[in-house]
Amino acid sequence: MPPVSSPRVLDGHEAPARSSAADRAARVRFRRALALMAMTLVAPGSAQLTAGNRRVGRLALRVWLVVVAVTLLTGLVVLLDPEKAVTLGSKAWLLLVVRTALLAGAVGWAVLFMDAWRLGQPLSLGLAHRRAAVGVNGVLSLSVAGSLLFGAHLVGVQRDLIVTMFGSSEVAGSADGRFNVLLMGGDSGAGRWGLRPDSMTVASIDATTGRTVLVSLPRNMQDFPFAEGSVMAEQFPDGFDADYLNGVSTWAQDNAELFGDSEEDPGVQATVSAVEGITGLEVSYWAMVNLQGFKDLVDAVGGVTLTVRQPIPVGGLGSDVYDYIEPGTRRLNGFETLWYARAREGSDDYSRMARQKCVMNAMLQQVSPQSALQNFEKIAQASSEMISTNLPASELDRFMSLAMKAKEQKMSSLSLVPPMINTADPDIDLVQRKVAAAIEKAEGSAAPKAKPKSKPDSTSAVTGGSVGSLSEGYAANQAGDLSGAC
Repeated sequence: MPPVSSPRVLDGHEAPARSSAADRAARVRFRRALALMAMTLVAPGSAQLTAGNRRVGRLALRVWLVVVAVTLLTGLVVLLDPEKAVTLGSKAWLLLVVRTALLAGAVGWAVLFMDAWRLGQPLSLGLAHRRAAVGVNGVLSLSVAGSLLFGAHLVGVQRDLIVTMFGSSEVAGSADGRFNVLLMGGDSGAGRWGLRPDSMTVASIDATTGRTVLVSLPRNMQDFPFAEGSVMAEQFPDGFDADYLNGVSTWAQDNAELFGDSEEDPGVQATVSAVEGITGLEVSYWAMVNLQGFKDLVDAVGGVTLTVRQPIPVGGLGSDVYDYIEPGTRRLNGFETLWYARAREGSDDYSRMARQKCVMNAMLQQVSPQSALQNFEKIAQASSEMISTNLPASELDRFMSLAMKAKEQKMSSLSLVPPMINTADPDIDLVQRKVAAAIEKAEGSAAPKAKPKSKPDSTSAVTGGSVGSLSEGYAANQAGDLSGAC
């Protein structure tokens, strides 16, 4: 009979040479439970197909494979044509479908994790293994479901933005190959878009290339015509002599009965007809920008970098100046950017218009898709409070696509201000020739990509924070490339 080895002795106690069969079985059951959860994470339904209800497993796995295929196909399409992402992200009905699918996916995946935990036979595990299995399953199910629910929330925010901001008004075609969008800025609060617009700019956008010309109109222009056939042209056949250009809106609001039962604000209608009469351009759409909401938008994208050439006063406008934005090329927050764009103390309206052009250009050039995605919810909230527009939701993808193209090109500007134009007695024929010439010049150089421009000579005259002067004109008001003029 062979000799029997003596058991090992540790600290006075006998220890088995190897683990018992029960311990090995417990470890196997624990590893199996973890494997079922991992399978559910990688391929939902595979755990049920292996150890549970095969019918449920087949259904879940097929749904998962379809989702993966659709996601990969969509990613490939967007990779080959990035503008498709804009198109897909602007369809309210598609966003509703995606949001519903994400909500259903969150619930369904969480249920599959719970079932995988059940299939792991938790009651057969030891206490330590049972607690570990519960913890792992909880982390996985909450992480996956939470991610899907957060995605559904973001999609819902995007859809709400489109539904609330953009209407279902009639689609306007381009005029001579361009979309002319009237941008009006004012200090009105939410839902109060009838106040006097503080600034008026027509963004004339090439319908193919996105090449943009900003045509700004001074708020103090007088004695100008309205578009032929408009209500205002009938009331003022010899030109508007009741107020400045920014008073057209107030006059129309006070005489709203002249505009019939139109759903569009009388002040906006009147302002559009004035801009068309002055510039000779057919306005496709309009947007009213609440300047206080603009501050929140700048903060949402993390600020913009601007060159401050003189101390810009904070305050004024009927109150005391209590601070200054110091000179230098620096990143400004929303509050500072708003005052940079609107400060009047120590400057004139025309230098102020030049600074506003620089802000528009900076926003277009500096807001990247990455920052937009990272701050999407803040941007959406700020935008809904900032803008009122008649742009139809169905046209949103077109204009977002044009904006992406415009980002890669020069932006030109033309301001109808002294010394070129006498705002008290404007030569409308001259105005319209200048507008036509600026657009023609832009169309002639639309194809080349914008190249970095050197900054204006530091020895140039600076008035009111803008390069130039009232007598000689401001660089940003008459520029073929705003980046170089700012």
